[in-house]
Amino acid sequence: MKLLEDRIRRDGVVLGADVLKVDNFLNHQVDPDLMQAMGAEFYRQFQDAKITKILTVESSGIAPALATAMEFHVPMVFARKHKSLTLKDDMFTADVYSFTKQTSNTISIAHKFLSADDRVLIIDDFLANGQAVKGLTEIIAAAGATLVGAGIVIEKTFQKGRQMLDEQGVRVVSLARISAFEDGQVVFADEQDAE
Repeated sequence: MKLLEDRIRRDGVVLGADVLKVDNFLNHQVDPDLMQAMGAEFYRQFQDAKITKILTVESSGIAPALATAMEFHVPMVFARKHKSLTLKDDMFTADVYSFTKQTSNTISIAHKFLSADDRVLIIDDFLANGQAVKGLTEIIAAAGATLVGAGIVIEKTFQKGRQMLDEQGVRVVSLARISAFEDGQVVFADEQDAE
């Protein structure tokens, strides 16, 4: 998605060998027009899948997931990372390790928000090592729901997340695919393929 790639080039900040900071438009300050465009593209890609729920993990996945849910006119459900006093024991849970934050979290979704009748599209901000999506797939399986695919805003193709999902047969649509960070710059997979 050229609009997203252009925004990454302009406002993304490469930190080290494998971290891209996009807090200017995606996961701290949110650009609503960009979110709307991404939601429309995810809708275009998955519109025939009869989706009934959009699933993500709090907090960075919420904005693109909500934009996508608005296109599909279906509920968006986000997995919580921290247990709240209002959450009871009737929860689907999975453990997720964050390589960026170097922490492990138990994510949870209430049983009443996910059932065997649901056809689910996962939306997430990044696909790197695939742990967040893996946790959501475990929750979807525990609910008996059907996973129809994963929509990823930014995929790092040089990490193992995509391979793991491909091995599970999950359809993945990534709006921006990064193959490397070189000299503080982002190299997109389509650019590298063209060389």
